[in-house]
Amino acid sequence: MHPAVPIALVFIGCCSNVVFLELLVKGNSNSGNIVTFAQFLFIALEGFVFYADFGRKSSAIPMNNYFFMVSMFFVVQVVNNMAIGFNISMPLHMIFRAGSLMANMVLGIILLKKRYKLSKYLSVLMISAGIAICTIASAGDVKSHGSSSESAEDKLYEYTRWLIGISMLLFALFMSARMGIFQETMYAKWGKHPKEALFYNHALPLPGFLLLSTDIYSTAVEFNNSEPINVLGIPIPCLWLYLAGNVITQYICIRSVFILTTECQSLTVTLVVTLRKFVSLIFSIMYFKNPFTTNHWMGATLVFGGTLIFTETFTMIWKSLGFGEKKKAD
Repeated sequence: MHPAVPIALVFIGCCSNVVFLELLVKGNSNSGNIVTFAQFLFIALEGFVFYADFGRKSSAIPMNNYFFMVSMFFVVQVVNNMAIGFNISMPLHMIFRAGSLMANMVLGIILLKKRYKLSKYLSVLMISAGIAICTIASAGDVKSHGSSSESAEDKLYEYTRWLIGISMLLFALFMSARMGIFQETMYAKWGKHPKEALFYNHALPLPGFLLLSTDIYSTAVEFNNSEPINVLGIPIPCLWLYLAGNVITQYICIRSVFILTTECQSLTVTLVVTLRKFVSLIFSIMYFKNPFTTNHWMGATLVFGGTLIFTETFTMIWKSLGFGEKKKAD
């Protein structure tokens, strides 16, 4: 496959996935659990058919290694999607998730006793400062959705919900980093099996959604009552269409990134994923008219700039152009 194909699919799948998620949140702010469940179910069914061969294929990595990783993966996905319902704007949500390098480095120092060069520490400082600036800037955008009045009690209630949402994002950020460290050690021992991990990460947690079944059912009822859209003359509730779009584009996004890692160098993958996040952020701001001040722009620039510095993207680009290499003696 030509590398241009997975690169294009990453932008199409991942960016449109964010659009469908924002449409869902604007239609129903409590749709986080049903979105997570639908994504897990779809990818698990696809893997059961096309990877696991209807359960006949055994795993290359012993199953007991998956349970710890799967439990963390489940919690991270659920908490991340639930946080949106706590007055967290999509731009802030995307900026927080772009700060995963910072969390990985902190836990790498604490758990693995790793040491990094100065540029890594500076880049993580940039990312941390960027997230802090965006968080402080977003604090002034918290609005009361519970009633038309803007009483002190309403403002305090909504601000408290926003703080809970921020705490959830921080928790998910560091839990995701812990999962990455565990996954790294597991792959070092048993080898990399990304298709297998993708399947088990989504299939094994499915029983856990029984704990969220009441919320998922009530949200489904609300989806049924959403404004219908005519599709081939058939009226279908719009939120169900948005959910279908979100699930399909999520699958395209995940599969495209996987293909990209097999077809392109790590530099290309880093650039594409970082640019994709930035494009999604810009689109969310412009199309959905999300509040984004000068401070937000400053914070976002620090986050994405720090990410590129941490991954040494600029250095690799410079070297790929033939600069920075020592000239051979005549």
